[in-house]
Amino acid sequence: MPDEQMATSGGRPPARPLDDIDRSILRMLQTDGRASIRSVAERVHVSRANAYARINRLIDDGVIKGFGARIDQERAGHGASAYITMKIVQNSWRTVREKLRELPGAAHIALVSGDFDVLLLVHTKDNRALRELVLSRIQAIEEVLSTRTLLVFEETDLKEDRPLDDGR
Repeated sequence: MPDEQMATSGGRPPARPLDDIDRSILRMLQTDGRASIRSVAERVHVSRANAYARINRLIDDGVIKGFGARIDQERAGHGASAYITMKIVQNSWRTVREKLRELPGAAHIALVSGDFDVLLLVHTKDNRALRELVLSRIQAIEEVLSTRTLLVFEETDLKEDRPLDDGR
């Protein structure tokens, strides 16, 4: 296998191509990660053995990275959510990523292109905790040159096509 293919997939061979059944299984598991093999098989019209084998292949290929719960952050005690954009010192992404991973409430970190370098989604108890996180923790990271905080007023779960706060 060419080195460039291995490098783009994190040192693993590329995932095998997905067919319509694989994509249906993925959509179903994104909506309900707790779906039984039996219900997956019935929904995509394959045998249980076939569904089981396909799900295991998707896991082995790294297409499915894990299973988890979608959380209503407000009901879980996180009254403030924000996207924080950052400009960072050139070539410091790995260092910054590791420091951001340690932050309480960090939910998603991305290296992006454009007017800023990093996009961080955080959930905190309230605005005071958010302020403390940004001013005392994030801005104290040596490699972070500047930040901008974007408060989240409402989130919509695209898997269920409804606001996460049930429209309250």
